[in-house]
Amino acid sequence: MDARNTSVVSLHHDGDIAMVTVNNPPVNALSLALRQELLDAVEACEANGAVRAVVLICEGRTFIAGADVREFGKPPQPPHLPDVVARIEGAQKPWIAAIHGAALGGGFEVAMGCRFRIAVADAKVGLPEVTLGIVPGASGTVRTARLAGVACAVELVTSGRPWNADKALAAGLIDDIVVGDLKEEALAFARTALESPLPPVASERPVEPMPEAFWQEAKRVASKVGYQAPLKALELIRLGSELPFSEAMIKERETFLMLRQSDEAAALRHVFFAEKAAGRPAALRSVEPRPVATVGVVGGGTMGAGIVAALRQAGLPVVLIERDQIALERGMNTLSALFDGAVKRGKLDAKGKAERMGGVTGSVEYGALSNCDLVIEAVFEEISVKRAVFAELAHHCRPDAILATNTSYLDPREIVLGLPNPDRFIGLHFFSPAHVMKLLEIVPVPETAQEVLAAAFALARRLGKMPVKAGICEGFIGNRILKRYRAEAEALIMDGVPIADIDKAMRGFGFRMGPFEAQDLGGLDIAFLQREGARSKGNEVPETLGDILVKAGRKGQKTGGGWYDYRDGDRTAYPSDAVKQLLKGRIGAEKTRPLDTISNHLIAAMADEGQAILDEGIAAQPSDIDLVEIHGYGFPRWKGGPMFWAERMG
Repeated sequence: MDARNTSVVSLHHDGDIAMVTVNNPPVNALSLALRQELLDAVEACEANGAVRAVVLICEGRTFIAGADVREFGKPPQPPHLPDVVARIEGAQKPWIAAIHGAALGGGFEVAMGCRFRIAVADAKVGLPEVTLGIVPGASGTVRTARLAGVACAVELVTSGRPWNADKALAAGLIDDIVVGDLKEEALAFARTALESPLPPVASERPVEPMPEAFWQEAKRVASKVGYQAPLKALELIRLGSELPFSEAMIKERETFLMLRQSDEAAALRHVFFAEKAAGRPAALRSVEPRPVATVGVVGGGTMGAGIVAALRQAGLPVVLIERDQIALERGMNTLSALFDGAVKRGKLDAKGKAERMGGVTGSVEYGALSNCDLVIEAVFEEISVKRAVFAELAHHCRPDAILATNTSYLDPREIVLGLPNPDRFIGLHFFSPAHVMKLLEIVPVPETAQEVLAAAFALARRLGKMPVKAGICEGFIGNRILKRYRAEAEALIMDGVPIADIDKAMRGFGFRMGPFEAQDLGGLDIAFLQREGARSKGNEVPETLGDILVKAGRKGQKTGGGWYDYRDGDRTAYPSDAVKQLLKGRIGAEKTRPLDTISNHLIAAMADEGQAILDEGIAAQPSDIDLVEIHGYGFPRWKGGPMFWAERMG
């Protein structure tokens, strides 16, 4: 056995099989050095007459998991990845990719350049480039169809979602799933493969043409994402099925380089890095989180049941507290219905539902929370009710148990005022439906201990949530910006801009719904009741247009009318003459504005409020605001968030 070591690639020999081992922590990313050393390894193996085949394997927790994020947004430097993949494929000695962890993006393109691919059972493969606003740039749109067929290529590439090993094997993207030591299995596979004629390399395999109807349906599906990368990828897959390999590769590379410079790719890179940093803030990296193994939830309404469902999805046992047996039964039924929905959608089976329900203990006694590490209050948004709950929690819970409020608007300091052990109090603002929405605003009080704050971020990671730390103000980050957004939208109505034009403009920008459609869906009375609560405390809160509609009984879709009219069994929003009459004295003469002028005005208002939030220290950085808006309020991901958009456009 001999060896030659370099910085990120080592070359060993096991008899007549060469072992090329990548070790470029943490994810073996395709850095400039790795690309060069892979080329060097090909040449070394080709020059060695004793080598009959080459196994490509990786150290650490994964195979090559994609591009080096440090090179994102920078001009590509040679050797370029397509050349590396082509050289591996063109080698006289066949290469076998031995995959563990994830082979993603350029890593999977390297694997497709190998003559064979084997994987361990829990490995994943994928081409996630479209999620970053680009397309595969080293044959992902061309070789995939030649290995697995056009339909598989379309699904894998345009969705960006990775496949497990079983699915990849069935499609022909990998050649075998192995059990046991991957290195030994790869060596055995290589020796067996050499005993038979070698299959054609991927670039020389034929592609079965697809009918026009297939392409039209694929285009319809890819269009749903809202930005251009999936559609461009689809175009390239089609070209790859119709053109010679070399011509298709030229088209792919041109498109890849073009999209790298696009606003969408810049926005999606921004979001990628923001999300990467969000789960583990630098200030908490040396802090040991307070352990959380059992969680209590007080309140089994829509929000509370959603929080319980999210906790159970993460495998945490939960104690659910309600004020009486009837309310507890109602809460458990609500929870059961949530899991029934998951069963209906195929996300869960009956056994899974039973296991999740079995992990919930219901009680009307606060004493049942005595062993919980964390208790989340999720009762009605009324401070006296919440204070009463926390008084009970302070009495019945362990002194070191974390106590959290799910308030949307109230000051957490006021909720727990005067209670002992204030270092364990924190706000955890879930968004409805809590088992679906990814955003979690984490709101510490001044006394919150660092290990409690770290525990909140650790919980978010466990729940698959996107955590953002927020300071204390009315509405924190997200609802404060929402309030400004809605106020600016109402101001446009008063200036004569039609309601339907405002909603259309925001859909055109990339939101799934405009501000008035969204209010009708959620209910105008929610914000109205919050304003009424503030007024009842003596605060001066001007009457909004929405208040006028609610007072007239128009609360949204649930009452058959809000900003729009609705018909029985029909969620279509119809322009309302009744609304025009109700608001007649507050609306100016109708005027038409370009839709992009409307959307620009509203996004600028969001960014302006975001800047105020930053100036006040409510948010630590602009990217936190962008994450809140993307994950909590439907801001289009490919626009990067209001702060990114304002900086990019301004």
